[in-house]
Amino acid sequence: MSPQPPWGAAVPGNRWDLVEGQDAPVRSVGVVVLHYHQQRELDRTLHALARQDYPADAVEVVVTDDGSDPPPSVPDGVRLVTQEDRGFRAAAARNAGARSTRADVLVFLDADSTPEPSFLRAVTRLPRLLPEAVVVGRRRHADLATVPVEAPVETSGPAHELAEPAWLREAYSGSADLLHADALSFRHVISAAVACSRWWFDHVGGFDEGFTSYGGEDWEWAARAWEAGGLLAHAHDATVWHDGPDAGEEPRDWGREDAARTKDLESLAVAGRVGVPGVTTRALDLGADDVVVTVSPRFDLAALVVTLDPLLQAAPTARLLLDDAHAALLQHEGRVRPRPDGDADGVPDVALLDAAGRYRRHVHVHSPAHASPATWHRLLSDVDRAAAPGRVTVEHDGRPLLEVRSLRALRRAALWDRPDLVAPQLLSAAAVDVTPTGSGVAGRLLKAGLAGPKGAGRSRGQNA
Repeated sequence: MSPQPPWGAAVPGNRWDLVEGQDAPVRSVGVVVLHYHQQRELDRTLHALARQDYPADAVEVVVTDDGSDPPPSVPDGVRLVTQEDRGFRAAAARNAGARSTRADVLVFLDADSTPEPSFLRAVTRLPRLLPEAVVVGRRRHADLATVPVEAPVETSGPAHELAEPAWLREAYSGSADLLHADALSFRHVISAAVACSRWWFDHVGGFDEGFTSYGGEDWEWAARAWEAGGLLAHAHDATVWHDGPDAGEEPRDWGREDAARTKDLESLAVAGRVGVPGVTTRALDLGADDVVVTVSPRFDLAALVVTLDPLLQAAPTARLLLDDAHAALLQHEGRVRPRPDGDADGVPDVALLDAAGRYRRHVHVHSPAHASPATWHRLLSDVDRAAAPGRVTVEHDGRPLLEVRSLRALRRAALWDRPDLVAPQLLSAAAVDVTPTGSGVAGRLLKAGLAGPKGAGRSRGQNA
């Protein structure tokens, strides 16, 4: 069972805009500033935090250091948390900083990302209203090397401004500040300026400390927060100034083997944990969970083949949660996993599925049915947006054949004990080209083979 949200009310999908105009109550805020050998940048950021227009008695600042030697100096009233230098361990350092404060809302900053005076008020507004909201601020860039650390960043930043990252600016404008988020929007959440409630950070589980090289830990955490049922938002009025250009704008020789390898390691670390198409591999299984499939008990081997073969063509890394009898029929299939105990004859609830893995989409097949890989792909894609139906049911003669469910939508409903948050959609089998059948194996396998590369499926005795 999900823990009870500490405040707020449920909103459908990602509709944080429904609380626009509401006053957010003052809640305690813990600011966790990540540092490694950047004393001057840290001094600038701590000076700026002392100038925030959010009530000072509600703010606690923690500097969490990733092994600097010597450790940084901090002013009175700022807590310093340190860990030994064992390489890049930003995830572990941020988690240590978060553990050191019990504030209602957490804000994560990097030492070289200096906030304007309204930053804390703006970036924490949604988490103070909606406890499952994850809010990323606006990161602008400036060359502050010659600017005194005491200079107001809201004037010195624009005076020394560098190019703003186009990839972030375009993502925020194209999604109405992430209001129209989808499964890939976690890529636009950066840990240099992000806020969430303490409750949500604990519920999601903190940053993955398995990340021990530069980059990726913030994306993985944001992806987990989204799939757990969180909301994603960009606060365009919550500005921090990064001292120096965006990493993507810096001159880099990506032909160099070490630079290319560093980027590859970051991408692979995310791909092995986040099972979103476009982030992980399409067919090669790196271990990230995405689609999970269950079937009713009345399937024989022919029905399993006719139903599951085209589905697995559309989702090659799907896991099959099968009971012992079905697993025995598919003893050579490496994607089979044991079905959790409970609810064996019906559609498993989200808690049972979560006990088996970190899945994003669930297919349950009530009766044997055949659909093309393209049809399966459409059905799976249809539940992968925040505004999409949370459950799509395909029926024939008034009986369900199959259903595809967004587990994010189900988790949101469980968080708030609001089943109505899972928007349903009912489709007829004929309308989406699904055929109720559990037989005809030979013909369907031949048709699938002929649909492959030219000539690849031609059987012996067929004319060329």
